[in-house]
Amino acid sequence: MSVRSFWRAKTKVLLAATALGGAGAGAAAIANSEDPASALKLSTAVPLRLLRDAATAATIAFDYEYSLLGLPEGSVERERVKREVHTRSAQRLQDLCFKNGGIYIKLGQHISQLEYLVPEEYVRIMRQSMLNRCPVSSYDQVLEVFKKELGGAPEQIFDKFDPVPIASASLAQVHIAQTHDGQTVAVKVQHTHMTDTAAADYATVELIVNTLHRLFPSFDYRWLIDEVKESLPKELDFMIEAKNSVKCLDNFRKFSPHIAEYVYAPQIHWNLSTSKLLVMEYIDGAQVNDCRAIKKMGVQPSDVSKLLSQAFAEMMFKHGFVHCDPHAANVLIRPMPSGSRSILGKKKPQLVLLDHGLYKELDVSTRINYASLWKGLVFSDAKAIKENSVKLGAGEDLYVLFAGILTMRPWNKVIDPAVDHLVVHGTATDRSELQMYASQYFPQITELLRRLPRVILLMLKTNDCLRAVNRELMEGSSLETFLIVGRVSSEAVIESRLLRSRSVLSRFRVWFEECMLDARLFGMQFALWLLKIQKALTF
Repeated sequence: MSVRSFWRAKTKVLLAATALGGAGAGAAAIANSEDPASALKLSTAVPLRLLRDAATAATIAFDYEYSLLGLPEGSVERERVKREVHTRSAQRLQDLCFKNGGIYIKLGQHISQLEYLVPEEYVRIMRQSMLNRCPVSSYDQVLEVFKKELGGAPEQIFDKFDPVPIASASLAQVHIAQTHDGQTVAVKVQHTHMTDTAAADYATVELIVNTLHRLFPSFDYRWLIDEVKESLPKELDFMIEAKNSVKCLDNFRKFSPHIAEYVYAPQIHWNLSTSKLLVMEYIDGAQVNDCRAIKKMGVQPSDVSKLLSQAFAEMMFKHGFVHCDPHAANVLIRPMPSGSRSILGKKKPQLVLLDHGLYKELDVSTRINYASLWKGLVFSDAKAIKENSVKLGAGEDLYVLFAGILTMRPWNKVIDPAVDHLVVHGTATDRSELQMYASQYFPQITELLRRLPRVILLMLKTNDCLRAVNRELMEGSSLETFLIVGRVSSEAVIESRLLRSRSVLSRFRVWFEECMLDARLFGMQFALWLLKIQKALTF
């Protein structure tokens, strides 16, 4: 069979399988819906969405196959054409996500963070669009949610209500309102019939991913579908989100009191909140990656980067309860309400965390192994990196790759004893190196993602989100953020060992190890100061 006819056969199979799944997805939506009449109306759209999915997948596959046909592997011309196809395909995928909405946008947002797995064109196009250009529900749809959830129109519930949303995301949009006692609040309204749409969309995406895996065995993203199946119902229940925000702040007060006042979440108006409507305190702040607005407040972007890194390191390594969606639109910065300033006179930042729908809990064993792994990465400890990577499920054959994905550095840099061995400068050379590794080791990366526990996959996503934000704040990664990660992960490991110590001798050994770690961290901090002085003298 020729390459052309072979590809046509695969495309026909994909289209047929997708079409056959349409009736099942639609029926599932009707059967599981709280509102069968609305679900019946929705189900008529399911076949159209399925055909749209199949047509997009087939068009992208066709474009790659025919555009690259006959071009020698590794040639300059092939690389040029491939980048053009990447751009066209990313734009098609973006259009599909916007047309279908719902979980498609969530998946698009996830793709925008997968720098280690997908071409740069996909990351760039998805990142530009998926966070700030989500579809908006009409006021009539907002009214429908209000009447169903609270029994009245927004104008009855609030003294003032702005019908134009200030932001829209994949699952909901946010309006500004004023309560009858004069408080300004943010009102998060779930897109209408989102629960039904999500059920149908999940069935659709699951069908396509499974079909693609059968046609292309190396394409195995079934782990992502499993994660969506588990997390989406929780994200669609805004009461869970509200409780997560409270627990997050409680954890900082309990486990990280030294920075608790620097991390904030909007207060919830419980009497006005339901599973599909969330009313919370309105916070006026700058998006975490908006350096111009942050500087205008009198806050240093470098201070924001350090606070962001410390807050999430505390969550991952000490709390074991982690906000797993910290992309730029979900984190605001404002000056500390107390007005406190640094020794240089700059205002201190406060981190305001939004959208608490996606959290993951790490059990004690996983939390300590993950902390030990990052401690090993920061201190270039090859033995600790291997040992803890294996404990987390990477295996003895893929632990090097796992370390590379976590740090975005090749293995020779990961184990380099230089103090700045993990710093990524964000240059074109760094980006092309990462893309080369992603392309070269795609099957191994896919296998690694299949092996790792889903909670670790969410840590990877969180890591990717934080890296993207820090890159914009610091124009590359910062050595200081890695020192913070090294310090917090080391503290978590030491605390764990102290809890397990039963004798005076074992406690002395842990104390001695702590002293050695402190000395090493001080040495790295001193080296950082010298690098800063050297950099200042060269300008």
